[in-house]
Amino acid sequence: MTFNSTFIKGLNIIDLNLYKDDRGWLARTFCKEEFIKAGLDAEWVQMNHSYTMQKGTLRGMHFQNPPYSEIKLVRCISGAVYDVAIDVRKESLTFLKWFGIELSAENKKMIYIPEGFAHGFLTLTDNCEIIYHHTNYYTPGAEGGIQYNDPAVNIKWPMPVIEISLRDQSHPYLTETFNGI
Repeated sequence: MTFNSTFIKGLNIIDLNLYKDDRGWLARTFCKEEFIKAGLDAEWVQMNHSYTMQKGTLRGMHFQNPPYSEIKLVRCISGAVYDVAIDVRKESLTFLKWFGIELSAENKKMIYIPEGFAHGFLTLTDNCEIIYHHTNYYTPGAEGGIQYNDPAVNIKWPMPVIEISLRDQSHPYLTETFNGI
């Protein structure tokens, strides 16, 4: 794996190193020793797998409030998504800055999202599957969210949103009550 930092402290892109032969390829997607060496020490306690049928579907922008905050490691294993993380750490120099990247089955990139980020994605193809690793358990009542089209963040989505859940449509705008976490 190759670890690449972004302009937002703690947010990393991970490229898989493929070992190919006549049968296909093999790639390591996690090695605790390599993650620690890269300064990304996390203990994964939950893994989720999501499937989204339709291109243009948005899921997000979600986070869990302290003390239930979590680190996420996200990888697209089928199709392609535009994955976005918003820094909602109120003491951060990059508070309310966002980072977006295409994750796809083809490019095999992963994104490591530290605690204190809202996360979501927009499907760029039909039939997308995402694998998420989490350092904390999902805790009902601790979740929060931000509007995907909040002008205070101004995310540049690569295509229009066609489908979004009622829950995700009901997230507040930052100007309503949000002060960071």
